[in-house]
Amino acid sequence: MFPMERILHGVMRFRMEVVPRRLGLYRELANGQRPQALFIACADSRVAPELITQADPGELFTCRNAGNIVPPYGQATGGVSAAIEYAVMALGVRDIVVCGHSDCGAMKGILHPEALAGMPTVRTWLNHAEVARRVVEANGPTVDKLQALVEENVLAQLDHLRTHPSVAAHLAAGDMTLHGWVYSLATSEVRAFDAEQHRFVPLGSTAVPAVSARRRPIAARRGDVRG
Repeated sequence: MFPMERILHGVMRFRMEVVPRRLGLYRELANGQRPQALFIACADSRVAPELITQADPGELFTCRNAGNIVPPYGQATGGVSAAIEYAVMALGVRDIVVCGHSDCGAMKGILHPEALAGMPTVRTWLNHAEVARRVVEANGPTVDKLQALVEENVLAQLDHLRTHPSVAAHLAAGDMTLHGWVYSLATSEVRAFDAEQHRFVPLGSTAVPAVSARRRPIAARRGDVRG
């Protein structure tokens, strides 16, 4: 079966088998949406937010792009900024997740820019992760820099998220929570950044960790631990 034939077969199976089992839900969603969270994830084909969270249609407002990037407010007026503003102001979302993942091609490109030759748009886009690269280069481990960069990038994008007026206003009011996650492709484990411990911990090991003000790069903490 050719790739598009497989996709078309999936569309027909969805309509004929899946929808009838939950017809009430789909009819309700036809009249509007009330998502529980904004989920900003990488566009990597191996990352499926609804599958990872086992969310029903209508529960996540998703925004996906190369490297789960959030440009600082005003630097790039585009789809990501518009999605954030709409989710917060129009849909009333009060939880936002930025989710990175292992083996991220975007992060590999930052570590090895020669791999991005001939892709000027990608290189420009990934400049929004430059702060994460510099933190890892200055403070990170001598091995597994990719994993360190994935984690630092999540925190960097959360910092950028705070520059968006719609987000900043609700954070100041105390009625919005930010979450930083990293998903493992190999194990399906999700680790969340715990601001109190200042590290990523397995989701479910404690109460749902939330991100508050950052104190220092987690890469620097790794350096302290290594001694």
